[in-house]
Amino acid sequence: MSSCNSSPSPSPFPSPSASLSTWLPRSRRSPGEARRLLDKLLTDAPGGERFADAGQLLVSELVTNAVLHGTPMGRRVQLVLDVDRRRLRIEVHDARGERGTVLRAASGEDESGRGLALVKLLSQRWGCCPRDGVGKIVWAEIAP
Repeated sequence: MSSCNSSPSPSPFPSPSASLSTWLPRSRRSPGEARRLLDKLLTDAPGGERFADAGQLLVSELVTNAVLHGTPMGRRVQLVLDVDRRRLRIEVHDARGERGTVLRAASGEDESGRGLALVKLLSQRWGCCPRDGVGKIVWAEIAP
């Protein structure tokens, strides 16, 4: 996991966790692949199904934003997932550090622009931070 806005201090009795890290192409298919990977991780993690509904929406929004706005042609997006009994953490790493996240109010006629509002609504915590080297990390954590 990255060090940006790290999780709360660990419990003296850590809960078992499951993690996954993979690179996804800059493609319209990547949000669907990210949902499939999250589903597999949550299926294999004890109690992971509790995070499925919100997790599917969050991973889809974050990967879609990275593909559309955060990743230049020829670059990839890194997806990092970590789940334990207390929370699911989703990180999406992209190559555009100069483009931060912009939470804006979409009007009723807008066809887009609601993704980060959903992330804010569904997340216990979320944020954006610089990535070592090039780019940024947009992350979200949800509790069951």
